[in-house]
Amino acid sequence: MWDVEGKRYFDFLSAYSAVNQGHCHPRIYKALIDQAKVLTLTSRAFYSDVLGEFEEYITNLFGYDKWLPMNTGVEGGETACKLARKWGYTCKNIPQYQAKIIFVEGNFWGRTMSAVSSSTDPSSYGGFGPFMPGFELIPYNDLAALDKALADPNVCAFMVEPIQGEAGVVVPKDGYLKGVRELCSKHNVLWIADEVQTGLARTGKRLAVDYENVKPDILILGKALSGGFYPVSGILANDPVMLAIKPGEHGSTYGGNPLGCKIALEAIRVLEEEKLAENAYKLGNILREELRKLPEDVVSLVRGKGLLNAIVINEKFDAMKICLKLKDAGLLAKPTHGHIIRLAPPLVITEPQIQECADIIVKTIIDYVK
Repeated sequence: MWDVEGKRYFDFLSAYSAVNQGHCHPRIYKALIDQAKVLTLTSRAFYSDVLGEFEEYITNLFGYDKWLPMNTGVEGGETACKLARKWGYTCKNIPQYQAKIIFVEGNFWGRTMSAVSSSTDPSSYGGFGPFMPGFELIPYNDLAALDKALADPNVCAFMVEPIQGEAGVVVPKDGYLKGVRELCSKHNVLWIADEVQTGLARTGKRLAVDYENVKPDILILGKALSGGFYPVSGILANDPVMLAIKPGEHGSTYGGNPLGCKIALEAIRVLEEEKLAENAYKLGNILREELRKLPEDVVSLVRGKGLLNAIVINEKFDAMKICLKLKDAGLLAKPTHGHIIRLAPPLVITEPQIQECADIIVKTIIDYVK
């Protein structure tokens, strides 16, 4: 990226992973322009040929029966929660309006009333109550707590990020996702995987759940689904779940519009055909290896998968000040929770570039703490 004065920067935020394909990818840009010349919006009142083309592609690629398109990532989360509740009443026979959804502490999936109702961050929920009923919280990465919570017959779903992004790229222990799948199946509870940020090649796999070869009942996608051009999101599920919602019971004026579908179709094809998951996996390993050379009294932990990473700074140092120094050195990053710096460049980054960036980060941090 370049600023108005012509200074070059490496972007290590990637619009919170919305631009996995890089900024203004020419293929996605062309798809947008070409479709905009033909048809942009019909609303859900009328069918468009592009919707069917995209639905067929995305359901085949991810192995689900149905795709329900929305716009923003948080709308995908809202849609998943609505679907789970409806399924709970019509399929699990939960008493009317008694359905519960379990979330984990430290989650972040947006700023709607539902999203902040499930939050443990006062900056998200403070001053916005009363909150959505039927939401309960348990610790992240705790299968015993999950087993206990799911034993309640009124629980219809468990919603979780495979890696917690906004919390500071918190990676669960190996086997956690497999345990989540087993417990949800055991208790007849829907597993909702929030892969809005972790999905679409960011973590070095097509989906973060692919690391443990498990499949959620409802999969939420967004962000890089449009390559940063236009809000596109949605959920994938199989017919026994998705068909709990009937025509007219959920929708969006812009959801599934021709322009969004064409952009999303090309955005995913770019990820697949340019092998960006493979690139993220390889370069993520290189980046973490370089960052782990930093002194342990300054950086206590380096964690992540693929090109979704974070460094945990000793709390006596100011992560924001380090990010400002990184900006001066030509690298854009952002702190979270005061002492964590997230590092998530576009997946088109090259090995020489990732090495240059690692050198910038290491040198900047060492110079700062001298």
